[in-house]
Amino acid sequence: MDLSNGANYSYAGLNLKGFSLSGIRTAISVPDLSLTFDVAQGYPFLLNLKQFFLSHGHLDHAAGVPYIISQKAMNHQPPPQFYMPQSLVEPLDHIMKIWQQIEGHEYKYDFIPVKADLEIPVKGNYFVKVFPTKHRIDSFGYTLFEFHKKLSPKYQGLSQDELMKLKKEGHPLNESIRTPVLSFTGDTQIEFLHSRPWVKHSKILLLEATYLDDRKPIEHARTWGHTHLHEILSRLEEIESEKIVLIHTSSRYTWEEAQKLVYQQVPAKHRHRVELFPGR
Repeated sequence: MDLSNGANYSYAGLNLKGFSLSGIRTAISVPDLSLTFDVAQGYPFLLNLKQFFLSHGHLDHAAGVPYIISQKAMNHQPPPQFYMPQSLVEPLDHIMKIWQQIEGHEYKYDFIPVKADLEIPVKGNYFVKVFPTKHRIDSFGYTLFEFHKKLSPKYQGLSQDELMKLKKEGHPLNESIRTPVLSFTGDTQIEFLHSRPWVKHSKILLLEATYLDDRKPIEHARTWGHTHLHEILSRLEEIESEKIVLIHTSSRYTWEEAQKLVYQQVPAKHRHRVELFPGR
């Protein structure tokens, strides 16, 4: 795989680019919306994006922050916006001040703390909503929502003149439709599924599955704040996502072995919607 470009994944009109390998690198971007979830080591395909959503501060997810800031400054781009847990803001700001001292250059950047249920506008008819996750350190997941307005059902069938009259009288004619398109978990224990109802209804669920077989039991995964495939298998019926895309698999598995383990263990009726993200 070309690490400078990441791997491509598309579904339901949404195009993703990135990779995710436990302890090594995780960054999955939505280029059309100029955003990414986590930044790995700051690879080239991330450098021209505008919004960066960090799930937590472990190096395989966040090490690229200083490099991205530096590259944007070098190319005279606007300061990047990084969204992150509150507890990560001060340490990362301290790191950037040290780099400024080392390089003799003052950088501009926005480190924006998030909290559960915060809604953040992004490009077009989309916004990102924050949900809580459970890792060894402070962490959050992010859901990309698409929204649009449509005529309220109680007004459907009325003539244009009738609608105009109601509008002049101050009646709200439209209702907002908010669809969870994509959820990204970052690193978390399985309990995130119940943190917010919309997560398991997302069209695409990018779901951590660090361990895939009995070589590392569920207890080991939980000790380190991770999710085991076996925990996911027992919850496939309750997850209504059209696609469950597994990320963050351990490097102990080759790509071929990981594919085989997932295929062998996922029940046949769910195989069409459970798959590995193509980039590691």
